[in-house]
Amino acid sequence: MSRPATVLITGAAGFAGSHLLDVLLARDCRTIAWRRPGIGADVQEQYPQAEWLEIELLDQDEVRRAIANLSPDVLYHLAGAPHAGQSWGNSTDTLAINVLATHHVLEGIRLARLPTRVIIPSSAYVYRPADHPLDEDDPLEPANPYAISKIATELAARRATIHDGIPVVVARSFNHLGPRQDASFFGSGVARQIAQIEAGTLEPVIRVGNLDARRDFTDVRDTVRAYVALAERGKPGRIYNVCSGQARVVRELLEGLTGLSRVPVTVEPDPSRFRPNDTPLLLGNPSRINAEVGWTPGIPFAQTLKDLLDYWRKGR
Repeated sequence: MSRPATVLITGAAGFAGSHLLDVLLARDCRTIAWRRPGIGADVQEQYPQAEWLEIELLDQDEVRRAIANLSPDVLYHLAGAPHAGQSWGNSTDTLAINVLATHHVLEGIRLARLPTRVIIPSSAYVYRPADHPLDEDDPLEPANPYAISKIATELAARRATIHDGIPVVVARSFNHLGPRQDASFFGSGVARQIAQIEAGTLEPVIRVGNLDARRDFTDVRDTVRAYVALAERGKPGRIYNVCSGQARVVRELLEGLTGLSRVPVTVEPDPSRFRPNDTPLLLGNPSRINAEVGWTPGIPFAQTLKDLLDYWRKGR
């Protein structure tokens, strides 16, 4: 009788990482969860079924030893700095954790001579802005340090596949949202404010910037299902958009959340929140992942918004 697969998640205490834990812990596999030292102890307490380790991904020797000891069959490399806007003021850390840490993980697999299948999330922000749905062969043009770090991550993945024979699959994820997302992201920030307004701890005014940008939103729970599907059926060396193929105006996200509010909420424009270089449209073409992997998103947008707001109503 064969042993259950050993699956490793870096960044397991993060937004997508915790949702991936929900999926994997319901399966017959040994789930190893890595978190950065001093971060995510509260998430660890919520998932005692996983085997947790505190690993500093910027320490190459520590990463190498840990990977050699675990010999994972599948590795989801979800650790990273996720915020494009914040990368301007924190470019050193963004580049370090997104690029150098990825290199350390891939080197650990190479040095241990493991056949580990690796899923590495990238981002839609690597693309050049366009007025059509973007497919995986569209031109790249990073506009911020975060996007630069993601292109470098993709190149590291490509090198590892071609030169080291490591079966790496890259997921170019478009905007995803849902419960547990940090409030520094627009949708989650609005949901938290509404929950605070309902609780009477915040004035009933939400100040916003540009609401006319159009984005391709996917529920994070669908996104992590895509990662699992890519681990099972994605082609090594291949890049896949993880997206819905539908563009929504950001205003729709705001109105959807305020429409769920139990008390009146006023929305006011705030000139300081407008970004002059905000991409008007960021829309993906999901044809490749649909056809080759069989993944499509399944959670309705309205359900995502309700679950996100309910998460903040619980005082998270």
